[in-house]
Amino acid sequence: MRIAFKGRLALLLAAALPLPALAQFPTKPITFIVPFAAGSATDQIGRAIGQGVTEQTGQAVVIENKPGASAMIGAAAGARAAPDGYTVLITTNTTHAANEHLYKSLTYDPVKDYAPLTLLGKGGQIMVVNPKSSAKTVGEFLAQAKQQPGKLSFGSGSSSSRIAGELLQQMANIQLLHVPYKSNPLAITDLLGGQIDMMITDTATGLPQVKSDKLRALGVTGQARSALAPDVPTIAESGVPGYEMGYWFAAYAPAGTPPEVVKRLNELLVKATQTAPAKQFYSQTGTDPATSTPDELAQFQRAESKKWGEIIKKAGIQPE
Repeated sequence: MRIAFKGRLALLLAAALPLPALAQFPTKPITFIVPFAAGSATDQIGRAIGQGVTEQTGQAVVIENKPGASAMIGAAAGARAAPDGYTVLITTNTTHAANEHLYKSLTYDPVKDYAPLTLLGKGGQIMVVNPKSSAKTVGEFLAQAKQQPGKLSFGSGSSSSRIAGELLQQMANIQLLHVPYKSNPLAITDLLGGQIDMMITDTATGLPQVKSDKLRALGVTGQARSALAPDVPTIAESGVPGYEMGYWFAAYAPAGTPPEVVKRLNELLVKATQTAPAKQFYSQTGTDPATSTPDELAQFQRAESKKWGEIIKKAGIQPE
């Protein structure tokens, strides 16, 4: 009996210890699924964080862009991946706070289908027009929109971009034509070509175009001016008091990923935000670094979903 008990105890202790492969995780390349196009802000931070993970582990991080359907294609792919820690979804409030209020049915469940890992950053947006536009300020654009209800268009390739435009319409009492895109860089391309009149995009995507004089910045969406563009006023101070909009980045694993792997991924990702590639992304795009525990991300996501739902409802947007 004593021998049998010792044998069972040994088995229990062995089961409680991490497997060698888990202790060495990762032992092969990790895939980061990005539900937006290459060049988007999410793509940029995914690549920067991926480099940071590679520096720590020696393992490659493969970026897999899966844009389309308001990021639902990539989000669904991330949810259906094997829950072994080798597939991570790098995403935003589009998939995990806004889409559930914008669409009657989703191809994924933003809560049940994922294991939260960590926040990665928070940022603001910038309102831009083609340099050939006669609008030099937010006020001039709003005046033109009021003179031509429903004639001027705005593009968006993410929920943050779309809701920013919808909120502007609501608060400024104007009517614009919304043109949806798979990703913000695609909308930028049409704005450069004159196919659309305006867009409010993430600073990471829009500011480089402004600095190269390819686009004109009218305003930023934050409470204060951006340190990267101090001459660009806030939309709030440009005739729309109280206007504010932003976005966030976060990482998720598929639901069912072992807690030990979730913990390890959290550690790797948090440390990656402190590496040179990530710091360069943050400093060049005006994005604020932000990390969390998995539980903190889950709580943050719940609060953000409620907030975005209220904004969408107040804007009068009907789920599609």
